[in-house]
This record gives sequence, structure tokens and C-alpha cells, in this order.
Amino acid sequence: MNTGRTLFSQVIGFLPMQRFRRCVQRYRGDYKVQDFTCLDQFLCMAFAQLTYRESLRDIEASLRATGPKLYHMGIGGWVSRSTLADANESRDWRIFADFAQGLIAIAKDLYAQEDLGIDLDSTVYALDSTTIDLCLALFPWARYQRKHGAVKLHTLLNLRGNIPEFVHISDGKMHDVNVLDILGIVPGAFYVMDRGYIDFERLYGIHQAMGFFVTRARRRFQFRRRYSHPADPGSGLRCDQTIITTGADSSTTYPDPLRRIVYFDAQKEQRLVFLTNNLELPALTISQFYKARWQVELFFKWIKQHLRIKAFYGTSENAVKTQVWIAISVYVLVAIIKKRLGLKQSLYTILQVLSVMSLDKTPILQAFSDWPEPPENDTNANQLTLFNL
Repeated sequence: MNTGRTLFSQVIGFLPMQRFRRCVQRYRGDYKVQDFTCLDQFLCMAFAQLTYRESLRDIEASLRATGPKLYHMGIGGWVSRSTLADANESRDWRIFADFAQGLIAIAKDLYAQEDLGIDLDSTVYALDSTTIDLCLALFPWARYQRKHGAVKLHTLLNLRGNIPEFVHISDGKMHDVNVLDILGIVPGAFYVMDRGYIDFERLYGIHQAMGFFVTRARRRFQFRRRYSHPADPGSGLRCDQTIITTGADSSTTYPDPLRRIVYFDAQKEQRLVFLTNNLELPALTISQFYKARWQVELFFKWIKQHLRIKAFYGTSENAVKTQVWIAISVYVLVAIIKKRLGLKQSLYTILQVLSVMSLDKTPILQAFSDWPEPPENDTNANQLTLFNL
């Protein structure tokens, strides 16, 4: 690497700029723009994510303090608080959403051979959502309850590498199950969901699209057993059954057989009942899928703690979506860099280093080389470990 470049510019060097320019042209983001381009906007917001800036004024002060380094960071326009606010307000958020999807496609290929922890070649997704609370007085478009505002981040996480392949931002009133209507189903892939996504008409849509789902059954789920299959109680399995639904609605909306698996978690002393349309895989493997679903919960906790998606730089819907999509882009970009450079540090550690060394002219490999091995007993149960590979 060129030692004359800042660490931030070296990170930005991994961006597929041709893809970004296509996204800008698709939505005419730079139409009649002379000074502060969409790329300048993206780099300013990416800098804010990496260095944990608190506000637009904070971003302005930090970037102006860099002086001549601003040009070498790739930012060609003069950074002002009002200009950045106007850009976030007016420029189509779909520019950054499409670009993030391009980065996700690159990361997906890089992590395609990542160990899933389960002996399976198929893709396994975890689907869930998280709610981000907002002040209704500042964000009137995000009405959630009578006196509260919120947005929901619906995410489909590829468990091979913890890459968010699908993200949908909605107001807080959108029910989780409705996201299944806009979710593109990949044939042969597994979709692991909690009970909030049980809608047998929509689940049957996944089945007809040749996808597989794994979810937990509700307590009053009505069914009739057709067959019972052998189950090893020593592994935690209590039963493995082929069933058909008998509820007033479910029997008509899902007419095909289902599989019901009962698993007892001895560690938590909890009895779990799973439903799936896959009739071939071992029952214990299906149970392990649901355990792996916890990765999407860790993903939400991680990005809320380490990226700027809880406090927003603008109050409009466009500004909020722009900030969220750029935060996701930064997350995926760092994951790409970690894989391409073969970095051993966790994603958390990489972001911490970048936050304090962004303007240092240190080769990126040197910044992460010669790290001492942590002591074997130096563990923190509260630390999230996404990408700790």
C-alpha cells in the first residue's frame, strides 16, 4: 500500500466505484450538482460512521480540521453542515440502497464457503426485525403508537458470514409477517424465523417457491399426526412427526404435510416445538438451524452499538433511510476488507482501529499486523463476536 494515503482513503479504495457511479446515474443523483457530489456525501457519511460522529456539526468540524487531507480522502467538495443536510434530505436514498446491495453481492461471494457449523451445502437465512425508537415530534412520518414513533429494520441475514442480504426499512406499524410478501425466495434455501412470521398462506408461498422454512409452533397450533419417526432422547429430541394442519384457516391455506419436531433444551430447561416443510433432513439439524437464528439478534445488537443508526443526522424519511443504508454499506465494506486481506481481528476490533487511525498514513496491513495473541482466559461474555473468525 502507498504510505502516503490515509487509512480512510485506503479503506475507500476497496469500494467498487464504477458500480457506485451507475447507481448515481440510475437515479440522477448528480443532476445539476456542481460541488458536493453523491460520492462526497457518501464519503462524509461513511467517515461519520467509522469515527462515531455525533451530529452534522461534529462531522463538519472534524472534516474541516483535516485541512489538506480532505482532498486525499477523496472528498472533493467543501463540507458544510447545511450542504450535507440538504443532500441527505433531497438525494434519493435508493442510490445508497442499490450500492449497498452491490457490496452485499460481493461479500456473499467472498463468504460463500464460510463454515456454517452445520454439515449442509444449502444457504441458510435468519429473518427478523428490530425496532428503532424515534421522537414523534421530530419524525412525524414514523408514527408507531399514539405518542411514539419508530422505524423497523427487517433483515434477512445469511448465516454464512452474517451478511444482511435483504433489508427493508418500514414504519413501526408494519407487522413482521408482511415482509414475506416482498421477500424473494431462493429455491433450496432455508428461512429460519420465530413465531411472529407464522402465516400459513405465506408459508405455503415459500413452499411453492421451492424454499424451506423453519419456525416455532404456537401454543394452540391444531394438527393431526400422520407418522412418527424415530427420535434419540439422548440428543434432546422428544419427537419427530409428519402432520397435517387441522385449524379452520390453516387446513385450507396449507394443505400439504408438515413436519413437527419437539426438542428439549436441557441447558435452559425449555421445550421447543419446531415446524418445517423439509421432510428429509435429520431432526437434530433442523433444531440446530433455530439455534443459529440467534446470529440475527447479535447482528441487530452489534450494529446498534457500533454504528450510527439510533441517533440520526436528519429527520426526514429520506435522510433516515440514507443514513441506515450507508451504515450497512460500511458494515459490509469492512467485512469485505477483512476477508480480502485475511485479517484475524474481529469486526469490532477493525472498526475500533479505524475510528482512531482513519487519518493516519499507515499501510492498512501494517495497522493490523503483529497483534499479540489474547490470553486464553481473557474473555468477556458480554462482548458480541460477529466475524470473530
